[in-house]
Amino acid sequence: MSNAAIYLHPNGFDTTGKELLGRHSAGESFLRGFIRHADVDRFHFWNVASRPHTELQALVDRICPPDKPVNWIAPNRRAALAEAGVVNLPGPDLGQEAWLRRVVGPRTYSLCGITHTTATANVMRMVPELLLFPTEDYDALICTSAAVRDGVETQLALVRDYMATEHGPRRRPEPQRVTIPLGVNTEDFRITPEDRKAWREKLDIPEDAVVALYVGRFNVRAKMNPALMALALEKAAQRTGRDIYWVNSGHAISDELEAAYHDQTRALCPSVHYRHVDGRLPDVRFSIWSVADFFISFSDNIQETFGLTPIEAMAAGLPCVVTDWNGYKDTVRNGEDGFRIATRAPGPGSGADLAYWFSSNWMNYENYVGAASQFTVMDYEEAASAISILVLNGDFRRRLGEQAKARARQVFDWAAIIPQYQALWAELNARRQAAAPERGSSVNPFRPDPFTLFNSYPTEHAALEDIVALADGMTWEAARTLLQSPLASYSAFNRVTLQEAEQIVAWLAERPSASVAEMAAAVAGPGRLSFVQRGILWLARYGIVTLKTAPRPVGGGREAGA
Repeated sequence: MSNAAIYLHPNGFDTTGKELLGRHSAGESFLRGFIRHADVDRFHFWNVASRPHTELQALVDRICPPDKPVNWIAPNRRAALAEAGVVNLPGPDLGQEAWLRRVVGPRTYSLCGITHTTATANVMRMVPELLLFPTEDYDALICTSAAVRDGVETQLALVRDYMATEHGPRRRPEPQRVTIPLGVNTEDFRITPEDRKAWREKLDIPEDAVVALYVGRFNVRAKMNPALMALALEKAAQRTGRDIYWVNSGHAISDELEAAYHDQTRALCPSVHYRHVDGRLPDVRFSIWSVADFFISFSDNIQETFGLTPIEAMAAGLPCVVTDWNGYKDTVRNGEDGFRIATRAPGPGSGADLAYWFSSNWMNYENYVGAASQFTVMDYEEAASAISILVLNGDFRRRLGEQAKARARQVFDWAAIIPQYQALWAELNARRQAAAPERGSSVNPFRPDPFTLFNSYPTEHAALEDIVALADGMTWEAARTLLQSPLASYSAFNRVTLQEAEQIVAWLAERPSASVAEMAAAVAGPGRLSFVQRGILWLARYGIVTLKTAPRPVGGGREAGA
């Protein structure tokens, strides 16, 4: 089968650094899977960082010692990449590499990149470069989920509109976009009785207790807000009357921030037994799954594009309770491998202010994605019900876990994914070899409205016709306490004020329900209408009000396995 030279920069594959990011875990996992399962006669590794050979060899051997010859390619020997025929990049920067490729001839090799987060300023620059720079139809960008593929296509459509107005259409064929999920080496995620016993003893968890596990970075703004998980677990604990233990495996960028993260999260779920461990250590990363009975991850952030941890949990035989958000839609089958909880976020056109501030460098990346995530709402009732079912029904929980484990092995093991890569590389090679010789909108396509760019992430979009009501038993005193929590009060950019929130609560307390449009018209002051209309999602996000979908002209919904 077809081969590719691996763009081997340690930053894309090394998981031993102080900060462990998803792309590090994904890169390490890919390289291990590639070495184990690629149908090739040799491996081509491109030493793009010009690191000492011994350093890179040690990195590769630690990940997985190659069992075939290795061809090491020096950083300045682009012509030597012709032997492999394709360069596999660890990110989406095809455009810049396309310019560099022209030095040795545009048909010398094909380029194959991949999406991780697509919300950074750098990646929002790289995506338009797919059309603006000299990429070819024998190049490809792998999108790891249907949602991120839609986001990429959304931004490319904005670029085409700009080009058509200012310069005319692109003359050369566009690079390919394909959807291939990330994979896992499922054998690395085995639950054992020994690990289960050891972890429960270490964390002081009874053997018969039900344990939820979250794995990921402890970053409220730039990963996910644990408040959503905490509030849902608290509801389930009160509803079931059972002891629920919640283990959080991850890390923050400082001890101070990590302590605050745990203190603030624990305060929102007083009925839940809270535990945490440093998830960066290798002996933790692959054994912590044994402590758990189910996995929980309520992604709420546009920085996520796939989400590797749910399929790691599935590989370990754990049912998942996750939000119906982005890549999670492609991995966890609702009711079969676990549960996907409905989400709601603003629709396209609702975030031009966020886009403008981000593009003006008045707002950094972490605050940009954090501000956008403040308008992601999850269905707490649905979440608490799903958690309660898993807590109370051990046999059902184990059956879902077995189904999840089988799906992970059949669909997401690198043994199933690597052949898809190689088939794509073969197609790119064939296109390249057959190629002919070298031959006024106000919307800024380089910084799109986040709720337009990421419009496919939520289950549905908010609408002015949606019906809003005060949550049962909610008072302003309770609402104010929630909204002033550090986990709720960050990223206050263009959100309803506490004074407006108090007015909304008082107005809704006098009537059973109303449309969002009616509520906003009654409460919003001059110049504040759109902020109040959108800001109701902030109140719904923390359970202060409830939102019900009004009849839509065109229906939609979630389907199992969608």
